Amino acid sequence: MDRTHHDATTHDSGLAEILSGILGPDGAFGHRQHIHLAFVAVHRHGMPEAVEKVCGWLRQITAYEKAPQKYHQTVSRAWVELVAHHVVTEPDRPEFDVFVERHPALLDKRLLTRHYRSATLAAPEARSGWVEPDVAPFPWAA
Repeated sequence: MDRTHHDATTHDSGLAEILSGILGPDGAFGHRQHIHLAFVAVHRHGMPEAVEKVCGWLRQITAYEKAPQKYHQTVSRAWVELVAHHVVTEPDRPEFDVFVERHPALLDKRLLTRHYRSATLAAPEARSGWVEPDVAPFPWAA
């Protein structure tokens, strides 16, 4: 884990430990790491607590990096819910790499466009709070 993420998480040892296992060698936190974080949180905490954990962790990281504008509530929650939906279909509880091989769409950042219009996700309401899908409901809500 790079120093930036370590410093941002010293008061949350659970997050520090998770990040040390999912960050790449350059310390980058991209989409794959976001999905991996959700995967770990769903396994450890179940739904809906995983949503609260991941959203809180992401707010913490973006605030520490002085980029709180990068945090997006609807996007963060939607990804946790999508990951959780697929986790429950896995009876053998695979490792993350096997999980994403079985569910490669989760690594496609454009997946949310199946459920949301771009304008909806760009709205301030979606950034600061939860907005329901406006293109197609999530599979578990249909």
